[in-house]
Amino acid sequence: MQVTDSKIYSATLVESRRITPATSPEDVRHLVFRTDDPSFDGKVGGCIRVLAPGQYGNKHHVRLYSILDVEEKDAVTEFAVCVRRCHYVDDFSGEKYDGVASNHLCDLRAGDALEFVGPVSYPFVMPKDRSADILMIGMGTGIAPFRGLIRLIYEKMGSWTGRVRLFHGARSGLEMLYLNDENNDLANYYDQPTFKAFQAVSPRPAFEAPVALDQAIEQNAAEVWSMMQGPTTLVYVAGTHDMLAEVEKVMAKIAGSAENWQHTREALVAEGRWSEVLY
Repeated sequence: MQVTDSKIYSATLVESRRITPATSPEDVRHLVFRTDDPSFDGKVGGCIRVLAPGQYGNKHHVRLYSILDVEEKDAVTEFAVCVRRCHYVDDFSGEKYDGVASNHLCDLRAGDALEFVGPVSYPFVMPKDRSADILMIGMGTGIAPFRGLIRLIYEKMGSWTGRVRLFHGARSGLEMLYLNDENNDLANYYDQPTFKAFQAVSPRPAFEAPVALDQAIEQNAAEVWSMMQGPTTLVYVAGTHDMLAEVEKVMAKIAGSAENWQHTREALVAEGRWSEVLY
């Protein structure tokens, strides 16, 4: 990916905090960076393109990460991202390799520098209508942008009369990001009358078992479908490509038929009220 036409920013790592318990095989980190460049205009709901050191003759290895928090103070900007240390297995050789960008970020130490470009637009934006219902469906690190938006709603905007519902899936309770014993940020908002969070984990102990995100949605079918019918409801979906099929399946069940759901989804998309980011 070419980045020569974009300004390259530099930021310093302030904090790298693991948000999955030490007993979890998943290393997910909450990283806070600081830049003193006044031209950087990062906002919750935007993204940066991280420029990790490249391989095989490439200068950069570029990956997109969502900004989940921003603080401006004393002429500097601090912003946070959520990163899962990734690995992949080569289909041909069967060898396991480290994900370039994620491991670069997770290996940074306080004081280390990060190069990036952005911010880049992102579909999860906060509506101006504070009575709008917001339905968030996320898997794994897909919760990161939602955590930022929830904090923005209740801490910085001050009030929200619309319903805010979060459905978050993980393979086990240990990977329930921002909702586990190590880091339970979202518990700060449980006393908000308009906010509810629903957790879904794999129904079986095997790590490869599917996450029961569809069951969590179906158990709250009446409210989910009621929100879908609202004229201002926004639906945000973030996570793996695999999760979308499960979401579509349970939504068709709630709607009464695949045809009914398709009609509803097309209307949401046409009106700019359905947004998804899948990886």
